[in-house]
Amino acid sequence: MPPATPELISPRSARVAAARRLAKRNFRGKDRLFLAEGPQAVREAAAHRAPGGDATLVELFATVEAAERYADIVGEARAAGARIHLAADEVIADISTTVTPQGLVGTCRFLDTPFEEILAARPRLVAVLAHVRDPGNAGTVLRCADAAGADAVVLTDASVDLYNPKAVRASVGSLFHLPVAVGVPVEQAVAALKGTGVRILAADGAGSDDLDDELDKGTMGGPTAWVFGNEAWGLPEETRALADAVVRVPIHGKAESLNLATAAAVCLYASARAQRARGGCRSLTSN
Repeated sequence: MPPATPELISPRSARVAAARRLAKRNFRGKDRLFLAEGPQAVREAAAHRAPGGDATLVELFATVEAAERYADIVGEARAAGARIHLAADEVIADISTTVTPQGLVGTCRFLDTPFEEILAARPRLVAVLAHVRDPGNAGTVLRCADAAGADAVVLTDASVDLYNPKAVRASVGSLFHLPVAVGVPVEQAVAALKGTGVRILAADGAGSDDLDDELDKGTMGGPTAWVFGNEAWGLPEETRALADAVVRVPIHGKAESLNLATAAAVCLYASARAQRARGGCRSLTSN
């Protein structure tokens, strides 16, 4: 069998240009499509289905080498109904937003979940990103929430675009694992979650309540939403005032502070541990 040859060899082709423009937010919003790069993200996209049953992965661009190396992923993409395009290395480099592309770039349908559906599911653990502007941090917090077993993530209207390529990469596939609502005003998010019986905890380094104390008091076993703020200036006073408690992660050493993603991981795992302990809401639900 002769070696495969790329069908897309020019970065100027209309097909390539349509994919490349998804690096810009306004075109993502217009087309309702975003880019997923690398084998992990493409595999997760191929396995994901929208609630209506439509496949999330629409197209897959792959170099000949990547198509051979990740033949199983290409097969999964094809089985999901995605159009497969073998592309020259320079074409993939033109579409990709990374310095060293891995040879696979997929175009995916938007997959955010209406906030009302998240509320209807009676979530037990939620991460609310309020004023988070760095896409890498947003994606990493989403990954932490997924790992901690959270039921949903909410990005407020003042936060970064969920489909920013850096956010998608930083989520390492977790974007496809749990419901994410976008564009919800923080006041609306907090009020609605409180209305379903969820306790609101604002994470802030200057919080009056200590995370260790909260755990010792046994107050974290119930449904909880953590509100995380901006990387540089944290949460504004008006947002902290919405919470049932403003909680700080204790610093036992000499570090000045924790970065957003690290603090989020500590908080979410603390809640996950409390909820899975005897008497926590997770164990009650499972019984």
